[in-house]
This record gives sequence, structure tokens and C-alpha cells, in this order.
Amino acid sequence: MTTRKPPRKTARPGQRILAIDIGGSHVKLLLSGQEEPRRFDSGPTLTPRQMITGVKKLTRDWRFDVVSIGYPGVVWHGRPALEPHNLGTGWVGFDYEGAMGKPVRMLNDAAMQAIGSYDGGRMLFLGLGTGLGTTLIIDGMVEAMELGHVPYRKGRTYEDYLGEAGLERLGTRKWRKAVQDVVERLSTAFEVDYVVLGGGNVRKLKTLPAHTRHGDNDNAFKGGFRLWTDPRWQTTGLAQGKPAGKKG
Repeated sequence: MTTRKPPRKTARPGQRILAIDIGGSHVKLLLSGQEEPRRFDSGPTLTPRQMITGVKKLTRDWRFDVVSIGYPGVVWHGRPALEPHNLGTGWVGFDYEGAMGKPVRMLNDAAMQAIGSYDGGRMLFLGLGTGLGTTLIIDGMVEAMELGHVPYRKGRTYEDYLGEAGLERLGTRKWRKAVQDVVERLSTAFEVDYVVLGGGNVRKLKTLPAHTRHGDNDNAFKGGFRLWTDPRWQTTGLAQGKPAGKKG
């Protein structure tokens, strides 16, 4: 009887990395060395098996050695801890490495984009997309947070105001004011050096709060590549607030 060897978890020079960014509207993919991402629709019924099927279909002509996955929810020790709010079910307990047949590193999607946006110091990342992704990085220590579900105003959460539903309910003008207010509140509370605003809706902002800069959705891919190429991020504990580059 032949026993299949588990996928390698160590990085190798020159390896090809597939970065997968799972969002509430689309699943986006990019292979290291390529310039154009690929995508397919996600939505509230998407299951992990459907996600894997879509990924394999779009990457038939791509050869890769390892995989990074940005997951829109809580990740603990490299695996989903809770089902996502904006997708289907079955994500917790799914065998991603077995399904992909490659070593996989998974972390919160906002954390992956935050790592790709990070320039040192104390940084707060806010992802303005279908929901609200939040990540704090302090001197290389990453903490993916669920601030989007914390109460904010009138019985509603931060995500209810800054997410896609909030934009539709409030209208662009009031939504912009809410973004300004939340950025000021959170940057003061966490005493950060700068804030990065990412996500698809960041383009709807005319002006930015002080000490804030636009992110880029492609930074999610950059973060996914860094998980395998930058020693600071090569630890399965990086998404749980442990110092990057250290194990355990």
C-alpha cells in the first residue's frame, strides 16, 4: 500500500506561487511571474468545493508549486475558524491542501492585502468591499481583526456602514463621511502611523483622511507571494498576532 506524502511546507527558491483572493463578489487569482489576474464570480452560495473547481478551471495552463489563499473570515492556525458571512457553507474543516494537491497557506483576506501593503511601523488596513476587512500590523506583528462586526451607530455595525450594503443605504456622500469618521476613530484608538484603505469601493472616495493612503487590490496578490518569499511572513501563526518570522 502506497502512502501519499504530505505536501512540502517549506519555501524553495524560484518556486511558482498561486495567490487566491476570495471575495464576496469574485474569486481572483494570480500566478507569480504573470501580470494579469483571472477571476470568476463568487456570491452567497459559493462553497469551498465550487471555489476549488473554479480555480482549477482557470489555471489549467498555469503550473504552480504552492498556494496562498485569502479567506473572507476568521482564520486560526492557517484554517477557517468560522463560516464566512458573504459566501456559502462548508468552509470550516474543508481539506484545502488535499483538494489543491499543493502546500497551502491561508489567512484572512484583509490580512493578505495588508501584508502586501505594509511599509513598516504601525499600520491599520481597512478593506472597503462587500464587507469590511480590518487588519492591524505593528512592527511586523499581524492581527487580523473582525472589527466590521463591532457595534458602531444606531444598532448597526462598522460593516453595516462601510460595507457595500452601507454604501447603498446611505448613498455616496454620507458613506464617505462615515468612512472619514471610522478612520479617525480607529486610527486614534490604535495609535497607528498610517492607514491603508483597500477594497473595490476605495475608488469612490474623493479625498482621504490624514495619514491615509489608497491601497490596491493587487496588493492581495503581493501579500500572497510574500507569505512564501519573505522570511518575515513565513509562519503559520502570522495571522494570529504572533511575531512574523517566529514559530509557535
